[in-house]
Amino acid sequence: MRTLLALFCAIAAFGTAPALQAQEPDDDKVFTGEVMTSWGREVTPENAWRSYPRPQLKRDAWLNLNGLWDYAITSPDVMRPERMDGQILVPFAVESRLSGVARRVGPEDRIWYRRSFTVPADWAGQNVMLNFGAVDYEAHVWVNGAMVGSHTGGFDAFGLDITPYLRSGENELLIQVADPTSAGTQPRGKQILEPAGIWYTAVSGIWQTVWLEPVPKLHIADVRATPDIDRGVIEVDVALSGWADDTDAVRLTASAGGKTIASTVIRANRHARLEIPDARLWSPEDPFLYDLTAELVTVRDPYAGMEDRNRVAYDARFTEREQNTYAAAQVVGGPRDRVETYFGMRKISVGPGPVHGQPVILLNNEPYFQHGTLDQGWWPDGLYTPPSEEAMVSDLVFLKKAGFNMVRKHIKTEPARYYYDADRLGMLVWQDMPSGGGEDQFVTGTSKSQAVLSSDTMAQHQDELTRMIGDFRAFPSIVMWVINNEGWGQYDSETLTELVKGIDPSRLVNADSGWLDVAPEVSDVFDIHTYEDEPRTPERKSNRAIVLGEYGGIGLPVEGHLWRKSERNWGYQTATDEADYVARYRRKLEAVIRQAKEHGLSAAVYTQTTDVEDEINGLLTYDRARPKAPPETLAEIAAPLWEEGGDP
Repeated sequence: MRTLLALFCAIAAFGTAPALQAQEPDDDKVFTGEVMTSWGREVTPENAWRSYPRPQLKRDAWLNLNGLWDYAITSPDVMRPERMDGQILVPFAVESRLSGVARRVGPEDRIWYRRSFTVPADWAGQNVMLNFGAVDYEAHVWVNGAMVGSHTGGFDAFGLDITPYLRSGENELLIQVADPTSAGTQPRGKQILEPAGIWYTAVSGIWQTVWLEPVPKLHIADVRATPDIDRGVIEVDVALSGWADDTDAVRLTASAGGKTIASTVIRANRHARLEIPDARLWSPEDPFLYDLTAELVTVRDPYAGMEDRNRVAYDARFTEREQNTYAAAQVVGGPRDRVETYFGMRKISVGPGPVHGQPVILLNNEPYFQHGTLDQGWWPDGLYTPPSEEAMVSDLVFLKKAGFNMVRKHIKTEPARYYYDADRLGMLVWQDMPSGGGEDQFVTGTSKSQAVLSSDTMAQHQDELTRMIGDFRAFPSIVMWVINNEGWGQYDSETLTELVKGIDPSRLVNADSGWLDVAPEVSDVFDIHTYEDEPRTPERKSNRAIVLGEYGGIGLPVEGHLWRKSERNWGYQTATDEADYVARYRRKLEAVIRQAKEHGLSAAVYTQTTDVEDEINGLLTYDRARPKAPPETLAEIAAPLWEEGGDP
């Protein structure tokens, strides 16, 4: 993609937007487009995102708070609104059509949300967690007039224990949100206050599910399961919410098809390992998932009645593993907390390929070409938030049918259920870190040095980067973390790459997708972007796999399915009709196939899954109603990538 300055000049050349008085009766309103998805038309306050939002840490009891809330937008000096402006449909952003609001939010504005709730009677005696899938950007939360906590970061989940602030009967929940969008330097991806071209409508406030959940005071906070197919084991770490004593333990049970594969009882906050014999490996062709249950249990105290000197002597008789592992017979009573999760036995790595001297990406120790799309994850009616899970899944289903086995989730994150669906359907995911920085901190393709950011900006970026990995590292579909995109707020790539590898050594790390390649010794791939008629071939690298992080960009406007009826619609190149579109697509993909077979190319990311607002580069129209070409045709063109003797 191009620099901001060049892009804005190109956009200006198309002229100004036409009058949109029907959609924008005043400056306070957001233009919500000319199209809507079929799923968006079915959304109601009663059916808005009803699925359990955290599939990798699932509990049975919970209360969904999605639906109609009161809202207000005020100046920052308002301590609490005296009256609300109306109602908003959560979990859709204030600027979206599905929110029912579609109002602009500036950096000086504050969004207020209010609703009441009643804690179910059968939750008595338990702590109550208030959970948020994501709120963009800075949130402060009150329950019954008392501040219970705050959170900064627009893409990660967070939870607050609100137990001390609850009362019997009806409770009041009040939330204030501030979002500077492009006026700030925080991670924000493609949001901008004045959208045009590749920069899209701002997203502010709550944009994922809000829910309540009962838990014991000491409960399971996190489960990290890392497969090791070479040794036939799954490494498991279960973190608890607080201090555990010698009688607290975790029981782990791995199963498949209802049959127990392995089980152990491990001391609380200790590492565990389960053997998975003859493991069935996860892949896009066979996305097999194992179930895993983690339970917080009570065990007999092995030190009961011992003096300290005897305890030391007792410990000396056993290995660390023996000290931390209990027999099932030592468990007393039933589980105090129980969560359901799952894992896939798969390995992603870089190793030798068929082209001598050029390493390739391996899946389960075998060369595996990754054929993907740049996936923006935007919707005409919900913006960041898909209208429903069914709508969200439809993109993955289309891509599988069109012959793709990977998506690059482009500088945004998705609700956790997206990655669950990718796990279940068999779709590899490259997960980008949402970019940040100010406009003057966007380095160009010819830059020789990275941006300079303040210490506070870097600290916030790193905090959100590590939280993103923490949120999503459990999903087997994610095989690569992409730290930087085209120099957008790029700084200290080498340090960040080493940080990510230290947190999650089980995945590949792409330090710099496109443009400024400054971490060649630590990045797992060399990634170029190429929008020429025939994609350029990356230079061979003896220590890295080579990939096309972006290519394609064939535009085709489809009348009746455009976001805006104007000359502002654009693509990197524009086809005249479907036949021309297919011919251009075939020419580009044939070049990719040659690169894979002759040069050892490991992956290619086509721009892009769908049209987005003014950008018409999609395989699908923005409303997902029309493919630009039949998916079967696209799959047929890609088939030589995996033909006998031609698998790169």
